[in-house]
Amino acid sequence: MNLWYTCSNFTAKKGIYVTNLLGTQRLINQRIFNNPCNTVADVVQWMGAMQAQDYKQALWAVGTRIKTGDVSDVEGAIANGNIVRTWSQRGTIHFIPAEDINWMLDLCASRVLSGHGRRMRQLELTENIMGKSADLLCEVMDDSTHQTKREIFELLESNGISTKGQRGYHILWHLAHQGLICITTQQGREQSFALVEKWIPNPRVLSRDEALAELVLRYFTSHGPATEYDFARWSGLTLTDTRKGLALNQTRIQSSQVDDRTYWFNEDVPDEDASQSTVFLLPAFDEFLLGYKDRDDVLLPEYSNRVCPGNNGVFQPMIVVDGQIVGIWKRKLKAKSVDITLYPFTTFDSVRDSVIAEAERYGEFMGLTIRMVD
Repeated sequence: MNLWYTCSNFTAKKGIYVTNLLGTQRLINQRIFNNPCNTVADVVQWMGAMQAQDYKQALWAVGTRIKTGDVSDVEGAIANGNIVRTWSQRGTIHFIPAEDINWMLDLCASRVLSGHGRRMRQLELTENIMGKSADLLCEVMDDSTHQTKREIFELLESNGISTKGQRGYHILWHLAHQGLICITTQQGREQSFALVEKWIPNPRVLSRDEALAELVLRYFTSHGPATEYDFARWSGLTLTDTRKGLALNQTRIQSSQVDDRTYWFNEDVPDEDASQSTVFLLPAFDEFLLGYKDRDDVLLPEYSNRVCPGNNGVFQPMIVVDGQIVGIWKRKLKAKSVDITLYPFTTFDSVRDSVIAEAERYGEFMGLTIRMVD
């Protein structure tokens, strides 16, 4: 039985110690602490979806959750078609299991797409333009070839479809939401794209109820303890859908009442000692923070502006100690090394050696020598 809810003095938002129990339990369930996954595909399957708009940060998000391996293993899983990047939910790029792309888009992305009309009108985009763009891409990529964003924009421009401003991006965004294309390998700093039906030949087919039950189960197994509001925000689905998904999993997902909130979780997750001291350097946009609507459980409100300055949607890499975000870190990548600078919110001399060890683990994953810059 998980320690976070058996501890008799657990009360949400009342003291660092009890908050740490919840944060550490999430580290355990997200496979960051003590029970990493064996393969890259296992990580993404377990998590359900992982925010991945910042490519290099997303590689490390997977890296923190695998037992062994380095950045080449993650990029290899992308190149082999085991995992894929696409706009699966909330209009944001995620890593998802490649075989699940169709049912996840049907469940989550279709709802986002239904609200895209206003932005299309602002950009003077029409369904006719989208259809013509789709036909052009199908013709060029029919032999399973990849096209970079630049090549796609050149193709569209040469056929009279302007990509100026945000038009090109929104054409790609729209067609990806429809399940026509997905992001594949990275070509230098450029994304490349392929046709979903060519890149992922045998996707799983699920009914809507099956899809909803599957996504709810994966989320509360990997992200729990979490509330129904957390899932609704993470998936972009309604609370009505969320509650239906919980009902479909009533024999597999349990709940616990804490003050005025109900937390849901899968009790079958392998148990670990959530009272152990832990130190991690997590990437920007990591699911440990971004996977929840209410983030106060792991980040004190007075420090939220340090992690997301000005609430501008750009999140910084995080230093996590005992389930609590206690600072940020930045890295400057060079050809053979990486400079890491630490910005603790308060002093953490007692865990400094552990933080440095985590920095070294990041360097090994990236295949770079670490230079610490305080």
